[in-house]
Amino acid sequence: MKKEEMKAELARILNRIGALKFGTFKLTSGEVSPYYIDLRIVPSFPDAFKRICDLYLALIKSDVGADGFDRIAGIPTAGISFASITAYQLKKPFLYVRPTERQHGRGRWVEGILLPGDRVLLMDDLVTKGGSILKSAEAVRAEGGVVTDAVVLLDREENGEANLAENGIKLHYLLTTSELARKLHDMDAITEEQLDTILKQVKRK
Repeated sequence: MKKEEMKAELARILNRIGALKFGTFKLTSGEVSPYYIDLRIVPSFPDAFKRICDLYLALIKSDVGADGFDRIAGIPTAGISFASITAYQLKKPFLYVRPTERQHGRGRWVEGILLPGDRVLLMDDLVTKGGSILKSAEAVRAEGGVVTDAVVLLDREENGEANLAENGIKLHYLLTTSELARKLHDMDAITEEQLDTILKQVKRK
């Protein structure tokens, strides 16, 4: 499937499950946004979940290459479900990063088998400023892993890509939010006013 077809399919899926909301939302980055894309609901729709995992798989194969990494790590919390399925499909060992350091057992940030020098591909649902990905990269690197790439479905275009690049991480994404907004508008799924709301949020960043 070509990249443009993948983008169109993702937009259709997100519209069908009602993932885009308008209102006032506080993001993980701490900032307030007039819109919210809730990808945490995707696994509650098995058909959509399967198709979106297929899109992740195609994106990774085309942009990173299946031989470009040794393990896949899911970023808490939204990235974990997508990463586990993708790792299984690629026959790659799966890891996940904890939201906080474990206070018992081995006291680790990273759960799973991670050996020094392992190349770890990070997976999350979307990126805003890049803080969650950077925090996870630091945890993996602290345990000897090598992190050079991260994969998300959506880039909210709020400097996440540049912030990651400054820390040696190349961001791979399927859609930007402005692309998604225009596709949804073309499908008559959002109004002109809602399109402008998203584009203004992107532009002021």
